[in-house]
Amino acid sequence: MKLDHGLRLELNQKLMMTPELRQAIAILQMSAMELSDVIAEEILENPILEIAEKDGDGPDQVEQAELPREEKQLDDYFDWADYFSNGMEKKSEHVVADEKTPFEVFLKNNISLHEHLELQLHLAVRDEISKKAGNYLLGCIDDNGYLCSTVAEAALALGMNEQIVGQVLELIQTFDPLGVGARNLQECLTLQLEQKGIENKLVKSIIADYLPDVATGRYKVIAEKLGCTPSDVQQAVDMIRTLDPKPGRAFGKEQSTYITPDITVERVNGKYVILVNDTNTPKLTINPYYRHVAMDSDNESKKFLEGRLNSAVWLIKSIEQRRRTLYNVMEAIISLQQDFFDRGSKFLRPLIMKQVSEQIEVHESTVSRAIANKYVATPHGLVSLRSFFSTAVHNSTGGQDVAATKVKQKIKELIAGESATDPFSDQALGDILCQHGIKISRRTVAKYREELGIMSSAKRKRY
Repeated sequence: MKLDHGLRLELNQKLMMTPELRQAIAILQMSAMELSDVIAEEILENPILEIAEKDGDGPDQVEQAELPREEKQLDDYFDWADYFSNGMEKKSEHVVADEKTPFEVFLKNNISLHEHLELQLHLAVRDEISKKAGNYLLGCIDDNGYLCSTVAEAALALGMNEQIVGQVLELIQTFDPLGVGARNLQECLTLQLEQKGIENKLVKSIIADYLPDVATGRYKVIAEKLGCTPSDVQQAVDMIRTLDPKPGRAFGKEQSTYITPDITVERVNGKYVILVNDTNTPKLTINPYYRHVAMDSDNESKKFLEGRLNSAVWLIKSIEQRRRTLYNVMEAIISLQQDFFDRGSKFLRPLIMKQVSEQIEVHESTVSRAIANKYVATPHGLVSLRSFFSTAVHNSTGGQDVAATKVKQKIKELIAGESATDPFSDQALGDILCQHGIKISRRTVAKYREELGIMSSAKRKRY
């Protein structure tokens, strides 16, 4: 065997994850609201980028508006690239089409639990000693409204008498929200009972000693130990469920009033029209001022501007690519889920991402990123894009396979119509579904039931 050394040229291809490609992938996964935040940051960091302003309808604007949106943007890209490479003279500016200014409304609760309690303490306490003890105790209350310290620890830290600190804590426990300042769940629920004026010995006994049994639905065991009927225990548990186990969670949090859909599908003259929601995404353009700056700049400044320009162009291209991908994915979903859009959620078919990716000729991972955290407004309500993709359940009658979403809906309907005193077990639900041609095991029924947030038959039973 002869060994020798030599030089060889070899040509091969491999995928390089450039920063620009990573940015394009990240932008594809973003929802409309997330994308608007990213654009705002990019505008601050890149001086070449700016938001296109609304302008009058001059002859140049009308002529430009007649061109497709994609062609207008690409022409602008090429103008800039040619300018930097060949020193081309300045061309006429391109105008992006006008868009309506979005108006977002958010419901905010800016008052924290500590501020809410501090105001009540200021109104209820006058002497400085009690106020000092009260402020310390309020600082020991967590976001759920529970006291994370003992009276003895607080008295030691303040150098006060335990009796004074205990009296201040009793005062705090009368504040709003009901149950605040409790040291455990039992005390929290008991405080709420007292403040609501509920005098029920059975309820108090269950709260004091049998909450773990309540969580597991062991009503018969509780009834035997307390010498009453399971029906009495169940009624007492119903009363306990009206109490709030975390009284402080309603404060200091922001809640959005609605979900902004990324896509809207409307039925017009028997056909479905797809509208990609970009009202929250400002239209980007290139700042023309930097063309003049580049003409009188040195090589180092021109190199910096060229780097900023490439970053701006890639961002605009990525946003446009995201819009086209969302449109293509939604168009494929409509063609594959025609029955859903025509007749409702009960007619959702089994669908996998591979079917969509083959139809629009992209990779499955692209489809997965495109549907992530996005919602579509349909004639049948607001649904997530991912809900259109569902595994198939075998149809024993020889017909088409059934989507898992449809099976879940059927399970929900069966449980809604069951007898309260004799609810369906998972096995009984599986047998009923088999009678309807849906072959499904007991384990799968239990899995779907848990995903729907429905309790087991033992916990649903009414005595």
